[in-house]
Amino acid sequence: MNSPVKFGTSGWRGLIARDFTFENLRLAAQGLALTLKSELKRKNSDIYGRRPLVIIGHDTRFLGREFSLATAEILSQAGLEPLLTNRDAPTPVIAFSIKQKKAIGGVNITASHNPFGYSGFKFSMHNGAGAPIEFTKKIEIHTEKLIAKGWKPRTAVTGTFNCKEFNPANAYLNRIRKLVDLKKIGQAKLRIAVELMHGTGRGYLDSLLEEAGTKVIRFNEKLNPLFGGGSPEPNEAGMAEAADFVRRGKADLALGLDGDADRFGIVDKDGTWLNPNEILTLTLYHLKKHQDKKGSAVRTVPTSHQVDAVAKLFNVNIHETPVGFKHIGALMESEPIIVGGEESGGLSIGNHIPEKDGILACLLMVELVATEGKPLGQILKKLEKQIGRFYTDRINITVPPEKKSFILKRLSRGLNKIGNYPVQSFIRTDGFKFLLENDEWVCFRASGTEPVIRCYLEAKSSSHLRKLKSACRKFLSLK
Repeated sequence: MNSPVKFGTSGWRGLIARDFTFENLRLAAQGLALTLKSELKRKNSDIYGRRPLVIIGHDTRFLGREFSLATAEILSQAGLEPLLTNRDAPTPVIAFSIKQKKAIGGVNITASHNPFGYSGFKFSMHNGAGAPIEFTKKIEIHTEKLIAKGWKPRTAVTGTFNCKEFNPANAYLNRIRKLVDLKKIGQAKLRIAVELMHGTGRGYLDSLLEEAGTKVIRFNEKLNPLFGGGSPEPNEAGMAEAADFVRRGKADLALGLDGDADRFGIVDKDGTWLNPNEILTLTLYHLKKHQDKKGSAVRTVPTSHQVDAVAKLFNVNIHETPVGFKHIGALMESEPIIVGGEESGGLSIGNHIPEKDGILACLLMVELVATEGKPLGQILKKLEKQIGRFYTDRINITVPPEKKSFILKRLSRGLNKIGNYPVQSFIRTDGFKFLLENDEWVCFRASGTEPVIRCYLEAKSSSHLRKLKSACRKFLSLK
């Protein structure tokens, strides 16, 4: 029997009260409990024989606390030891707590940057990394078997289960203090606008900046499960209010976090929003030039090759992974990595956690500004004189469901040209990526839930980018 619990690239998500219900949540929790108990007994497992401690946290969405307690109750009934954060907590803080407390994993009730009507169930492994598909598939199989057996749990009144709690903040903040030079940041005497988006990041990013000695102006710091009516995403639109504040000369920089603080948004001194590709590039540049960090860099398939150019400049090896930070995280656990990131706004560094950390990403950019005494845009322009400019974009093309499979079949056979641009090589690590001349490329990826094909593009000039977009639209329209 089909299960309503289906994991994607970052957990199981659904609309609250329609898909994401207490009944389905408890089903997911029991599926997880059975999976973990099996792993605890398997001799080749990474958690074999360990204390069955599971960290549980949630974001600021509707019923986050109640969903967390319901999860804790099911895990407790199964013989595991749930430990709940004492308030809503950022995803990177939960990931760090898993490692710090030597837990066998952690559940995060979050839908990240999705609109307020959604919630989610994300499991992180014993090392803090997102669960791989091999693990989440086991959870799904267990839930299907539970449904077939007619499993029904006996539970207390929702929200009344008594679960042991802890405060994760101090240990995490101490870790960040070792990764970022707060003294140097304070010496720069910056004024920083912080867009908290009614999310979990309050008391973390803003507090560290104030501790450093900067003047902090907070935006949307009050709890609001509606997120002001939109999505808690620190993209150009989400950072607009803070950007205008900076543009009017009232701050030197604006930093933003999404609802669970794993993604970041950065606005430069002139009010320009810097995209995640540029931030990943600047982070590698900063960590190599100013700290001489050792190791490789890693990015996902549709992430800009701008970071590759910086890697080449500093003689750093670069890895390319499928979409989903769990793939980056897995690599970060297997070899020394300076920085790993993705175009959707996720970033972490070596010797930290194999999970996105928007708080750290923001602080590293402030540290870079303080180190060079220049705005990020100026630093980037100077760097571009060495590596060249990169023009990136992403377009979503709606295609009729009956034509979607035909288009994907055509793409799978490879293409000789994209418009008038000859294809140099074809990569199928994730989707269909076509490398062109002069380090330009196009990547097509199909949505798993919508009749949409996403097209990622990168060119070395704005005119080439326009031509590539036109060619891709024409191809996907089957004209």
